[in-house]
Amino acid sequence: MAVKRRPTGTHHGDLRNALEEAALALVGERGPHGFTLAEACRRAGVSVSAPYKHFGDREALLASLALKGYEEQRRRYRSALAAHSDPVEQLAAFATAYVRFAAEERALFDITFLAGLDKSRHPELATAGSALHDDLMPVTSRLAPDPDEAFELLVQVAAAAHGLALFQQQDMLPGRWNTRASVEEQAARTARSLAGGKTR
Repeated sequence: MAVKRRPTGTHHGDLRNALEEAALALVGERGPHGFTLAEACRRAGVSVSAPYKHFGDREALLASLALKGYEEQRRRYRSALAAHSDPVEQLAAFATAYVRFAAEERALFDITFLAGLDKSRHPELATAGSALHDDLMPVTSRLAPDPDEAFELLVQVAAAAHGLALFQQQDMLPGRWNTRASVEEQAARTARSLAGGKTR
């Protein structure tokens, strides 16, 4: 997600966006738990009382960014699925896009999955997550007509891609296996293996 930088100490016509950009930068530096709302205000160049017009607390600010994370994932995953007609290749493309999102949008990925946000307090996040599920279930249902099996396949492919993305972020894969290109290929191969088992 492109971030437009603004000089500090100036008036912001879009305070909400300025605070989100500042928080995203801080998460990129310190992780989703490593900053305060006051620090986000200082980074954005606004007073510490400014955010309460839009965000009640730091979690509300992170939840707004998590929603953007879900929206960006959905855009990427839909594009990946649309590039193929075969359901096995669609899942491979989804797994590749998953790893790529984690690498290219590390801060959004960390906020979405590692911030520990309370979805009962922010039901819009649960709704956004369900939208991803709704886009992918028709693909897995072509391979596994039983709804439970289709859901299990989706979980397996997504879990494999998620785990590989985290392995790369944490340098847990050896040498040449830890490049983004390699991890994307591994995610695609794993998805094909899982999905291909349903076609036999």
